[in-house]
Amino acid sequence: MICSEDGCDQIAAVLLHIPWDENRAVCAPHARVLAQEEGIVPDPLPDDVDDTLE
Repeated sequence: MICSEDGCDQIAAVLLHIPWDENRAVCAPHARVLAQEEGIVPDPLPDDVDDTLE
């Protein structure tokens, strides 16, 4: 799974639980920045995330 942020082609490593929007799967660098916003909860994705989402 690729990071959901525009223009990013890195592998998603974290699921961000965002109370006011849809949850997003993002790469580690984007998660580091976005998870600093109050209310967002980062949850590491398992290594086999592509298998679990099918």
